[in-house]
Amino acid sequence: MEAAFVYGTAYQFVLTTEIALLESIGSEDIERAHLYFFHCNLISDLTQQCRRTLMRQPLTTLNIHAFVKTMKAPLLTEVAEDPQQVSTVHLQLGLPLVFIVSQKATYEADRRTAEWVAWRLLGKAGVLLLLRLTSWMTVTLQISNIKHLFPFRKRDSLEVNIPQHTNVVFRRAEKEVPLEFLVLTDIDSIISYVEDNVEMEENKDSDVEDPDLDIQDDEVAETVYRDRKRQLPLEVTMELTEETFHATVMASDSIVLFYAGWQAVSMAFLQSYIDVAVKLKGTSTMLLTRINCADWSGVCTKQNVTEFPAVKMYKKGENPVSYAGMLGTEDLLKFIQLNRISCPVSITSIQEVEEYLNGELYEDLVTYSSVSVLGLFSPAMTTAKEDFTEAGNYLKGCVLTGIYSEEDVWILANKHAATLPALLLAKHKDGKIESIPLAGTPAQDIVQIITNALQETFPEITVENLPTYFKPQKPLLILFSDGSINPQHREAILTLVAQKHLDSFTPCWLNLKNTPVGRGILQVYFGLLPPLPLLVLVNQHSGGHVFAFPSDQSITEQNLALWLKKLEAGLENHITILSAQEWKPPLPAYNFLSMMDAATSQHATGKAPGRMKEIDVQENDKERHEDKLTVKKEPVETLRIKHWNRNNWFKETEKSLKPHTEL
Repeated sequence: MEAAFVYGTAYQFVLTTEIALLESIGSEDIERAHLYFFHCNLISDLTQQCRRTLMRQPLTTLNIHAFVKTMKAPLLTEVAEDPQQVSTVHLQLGLPLVFIVSQKATYEADRRTAEWVAWRLLGKAGVLLLLRLTSWMTVTLQISNIKHLFPFRKRDSLEVNIPQHTNVVFRRAEKEVPLEFLVLTDIDSIISYVEDNVEMEENKDSDVEDPDLDIQDDEVAETVYRDRKRQLPLEVTMELTEETFHATVMASDSIVLFYAGWQAVSMAFLQSYIDVAVKLKGTSTMLLTRINCADWSGVCTKQNVTEFPAVKMYKKGENPVSYAGMLGTEDLLKFIQLNRISCPVSITSIQEVEEYLNGELYEDLVTYSSVSVLGLFSPAMTTAKEDFTEAGNYLKGCVLTGIYSEEDVWILANKHAATLPALLLAKHKDGKIESIPLAGTPAQDIVQIITNALQETFPEITVENLPTYFKPQKPLLILFSDGSINPQHREAILTLVAQKHLDSFTPCWLNLKNTPVGRGILQVYFGLLPPLPLLVLVNQHSGGHVFAFPSDQSITEQNLALWLKKLEAGLENHITILSAQEWKPPLPAYNFLSMMDAATSQHATGKAPGRMKEIDVQENDKERHEDKLTVKKEPVETLRIKHWNRNNWFKETEKSLKPHTEL
């Protein structure tokens, strides 16, 4: 299905489970899946059978991609240059090249032989017809005088140093491997030699302990495959269809999971979704449902679902609310629980305000929202109230928001030293209430203010929240601890924060018991796991330097301040430098991002890329004489997988309204 989404505009994809059809095609083992490529563009009479090519490799995403790429490549190409200098898509995909050496006297027979070999080796190796031109004409003859005879790669000299009796040249995909000059008597000998060597290389690769490229590139797919036999209690959620969708969401408040059964991320998130349903069973009035968009694509399209997985909340009389948080159990549970009330909630009395700010009004929801947000407005402040309401609607499921706009609002303003319109941020953990003026503040800025308030001053870093604190691109001041941190260490760092000494850093701590990956991080920094607790400064965004607080000093306010001054003065030596590692494609042919960039560039300029002239045996004689310097650009479609950053809610929302694709 992933291949169909990428190549569906260029090829017709067909799925069948009919045994009779499989047997008629000639599948060797109908108990397992097979993928055939049918070359139906070569026939004009519908009564004729299409030539077909069987994919021999396992059905993985990368193998299918490589298979389709070889089907798109020219079946046979004529060249007149050193075989070591030839480059084709087969080499990029890790496949060998077979050169059939041709002479003038035997050209037609050699070409027919090469075509037969090319069909037999399609998907296993690239086949080229190597023209031994020095036996046809003088080497010094200019290319311009003979280029009308056949297309080939331009070189200053046409002389190729090949042993006289060689009729096949074999080139392996690995670099620095010498050419093999062979004398083979028939087509079967060529096929056997190539297949034996390809099988040998595959066996050699299977002995290597490195992970498979598919698994290495997609750990989510690996996890789903590993848990494929895990039985989920799907009965705790209602499965929707095209017939039941509208009746269900109109009859009751519902949560709907839109997923694709063939996609790894969807199936991984389905487990979290079921976990949430189990936790809410018997306690929530919200109906949890799911619909497989692979089966009911029409419903998902009408609901404007353009990415999988997606979660939407449907309430009577309200527009659907999309979930845009982490794809995990806890964040989704928080989203559902906080949406039990319609935010921003309207508060009508000062007593209610006090209960709301103290966490008593919605006591059962305080555990899901560490901050209660209240907007204070006089009745005449219509525009300011509209902006705050817009921000509150946008933050549904993320934080509790309320609004107070009565005549006696000035009493609250005087109590909290606030200038109307104002924002009150009640942080339940600290028991503090902060006031922020909102005069002339647009909705997106209000969202940013509230988002910043949700971040802790000295947070515990986890895998889930690291991107939030990493985004400001400040150096991370991390206190590594094997358990809860020492209260004295916390107090020392919070004191420096209050004194503005750490404004240029992001102070945080990491509990190795809660986040075991911290041990691996420390081993990268130090080689061995050092004694804990340990304070480390990581300047990832500027050179990747890592500094360690002296282990022979206690973590106090004075020692920390002195150490930071030495760092600023350049008097401290780093313990290591983090390399700027890039995630590059395993092979050039798998560089999907460059393909998409090229397609976008071509579409913008209206130009198509040039290429070497080729002889493709799939074309008729008339087409061979046409100019093939331009090729039709193949449109590429990819499925966007959900990616969202809570620190940039409004910007990401605006971008999502524009049509675009991501890999």
